[in-house]
Amino acid sequence: MQALLHLGRQQGTRQLAARLHGLAQALDADPESWWAARLLAETLPRLPDATPYAGVLRLLADLVVGHCDRPGRTAEFGPGFWTALALPADLRLDLLRRLVLADPAPDAEDVPRHLDAVARLLATDATAVQPLLARWFHDERPLPATPHATVATAAQALLHTHRRQGLDDLTEVLLDRAHPRADELLAVLCEEEPSALCRAVDRWAHDERPERRAAAMTYGPRAAPRAHTRADRELLRYAALAILARPADRALHGGALAVLVRDPEARDRHLPQALERFTAGDPKLAPGALLTALTTHPEPVLGACRARLDRLGTDTGPLSRALVDATTPALARRVALVLCEVLERRPEAVGDLATHVDERLDDGTAAPSVLFPLVTGLLEGGPEPLRAALAGVLAGPGALRRELLDFLLAHEREPAVLDAVLHSAGRLSGPDLRVLVHRTGLLLGRTPDGAARFDRGLVDLARHVPGFAAQVAGWLTGEPGEPGEWAGLVGPSTRRTIESLAGPRVPA
Repeated sequence: MQALLHLGRQQGTRQLAARLHGLAQALDADPESWWAARLLAETLPRLPDATPYAGVLRLLADLVVGHCDRPGRTAEFGPGFWTALALPADLRLDLLRRLVLADPAPDAEDVPRHLDAVARLLATDATAVQPLLARWFHDERPLPATPHATVATAAQALLHTHRRQGLDDLTEVLLDRAHPRADELLAVLCEEEPSALCRAVDRWAHDERPERRAAAMTYGPRAAPRAHTRADRELLRYAALAILARPADRALHGGALAVLVRDPEARDRHLPQALERFTAGDPKLAPGALLTALTTHPEPVLGACRARLDRLGTDTGPLSRALVDATTPALARRVALVLCEVLERRPEAVGDLATHVDERLDDGTAAPSVLFPLVTGLLEGGPEPLRAALAGVLAGPGALRRELLDFLLAHEREPAVLDAVLHSAGRLSGPDLRVLVHRTGLLLGRTPDGAARFDRGLVDLARHVPGFAAQVAGWLTGEPGEPGEWAGLVGPSTRRTIESLAGPRVPA
């Protein structure tokens, strides 16, 4: 080892690199070569500058990865070896990027990992390491010991975990990187570190580079919903005003107005301009931003939503869903009226709205005090296609669904809507199913068209819903209940079809 160090001092790095490369090749040919491994492991960390030996180090790194299933053969070249080398940060991070493929599973005990070494470097000098780690975003090689993870996702996770070491620097690094994974992390920071994003937006909005100002109006509206402190709101306000003051940035003005209408101190002044751009369909002015003014300026906001929905044609879904999510108990009926008016002219959009109502009923994000007046308003004033679409989602578990379904059945007489109720009955079971089918049959049986729809609907459900035919056959032949309650509701042909589909009767 001393002879190798002397060779480097006396004859230069070129001669020493050749000798070390030979040792690395010997180790590659015979991983049991203790002598080659020992000389490399002892010599390289003692060099005052290991940069000239980058080729040797890359060969060693590939050797470690190639024998990661037998780590004992390369034990001398663990994470500590690589962090002890006298290397510039960029070369060290590039070597570690290769070496993370050799890491064991995260739950492996007492086994050092190269990713942990990277984490320590990041914690020690975030400013230097963050941009180098962001270069890993292009590397989508999977990590063998970590399912569903890649080199890129590991870098993303490290930057997120250690973000507090240099938040402002990190936002700049991610923006400069201009990579989808950088964009993903910036979007997460908008939610988790809004103050840092507000500072970044303020810097970017005052930057002379157009791409920076465009970034400010991409991330400013995202950070605005979580800007809860006065200082954060002021930073966003000044950023938005700086953009509005630039006529050349007119394409970004929608984003600036999206920030300002969220700000109670700026809303009154800038809402008229925001309404105008929103009505015109400015893509930078998202519905969620404008609808924050719904409670303070309901009439102008609803008017703008009505006008924009008319302009959107078939693409009304996002705004309709946003209206449902933004409404309050006091405004639910007025929002329902707007939606009914628009969907009267856009019947092709009713399915999307009904699906969203179904999701809100399932996830519980909307209070019953909002959903009940909203949905009943849609059921009262909506066109038949809308009522039918809603009828298809109201059968199901939950007290609110039951209340809304009772409301519909108490007010609805259109056979097409009642037929949609019948076809949704497959979502129920037991007594609830029997009651709904019977009640729907009574309502449909009031007209010949309705009675025919009821028979066809029963046969359709019997053919496609497992167990339905057997249940109906039981009801028709007098399972416990009121005798004759099904008499006259089901035609003879339908009865025979259902009994045939049900197969042999099992006594109740």
